[in-house]
Amino acid sequence: MEDLNRLSTGEFKSREKFKISIILDNVRSLQNIGSIFRTSDAFAIHKIYLCGITGTPPQREIERTALGATESVNWQYFEKIEDALRECQNQNHEIWAIEQLDISQSLEEFIPDKGKHYALIFGNEVNGVSESTFPFLNGGIEIPQFGTKHSFNISVSVGIVIWDFFMKTRV
Repeated sequence: MEDLNRLSTGEFKSREKFKISIILDNVRSLQNIGSIFRTSDAFAIHKIYLCGITGTPPQREIERTALGATESVNWQYFEKIEDALRECQNQNHEIWAIEQLDISQSLEEFIPDKGKHYALIFGNEVNGVSESTFPFLNGGIEIPQFGTKHSFNISVSVGIVIWDFFMKTRV
């Protein structure tokens, strides 16, 4: 690990985090949840909110893809997503749904503000983001797609959006 210049879990927990929190809204797949933890570790995401039926660590299927990231990334479970959203609002996070909504703008056109903390909601693999989240939203962001399918796997979506935010704000 030293040769790869990797942080220990303790060093990671104490370092400054990227001003993004991930909110998982009723995500079914434990492997997707684990993958999102791993990606969140890679980008030093502030926190993951696990809501509704979204699985929580420790679970073998999450750990298989998280590879230990459940120990390094801060996370919290909320039975009701509205409670997680209220917490984010109280911490002055802008709340954006990553979803195909009437109000969504294209990810390529969205320019995040470096000074703001964003809470990004990723929805259920079949039903998307819950309608109960709509009153809390600052807006929606849609990932452009050019094929016959109209959705990405949720863990892929998280990776695309985080990378885009990282590239647009790191300067």
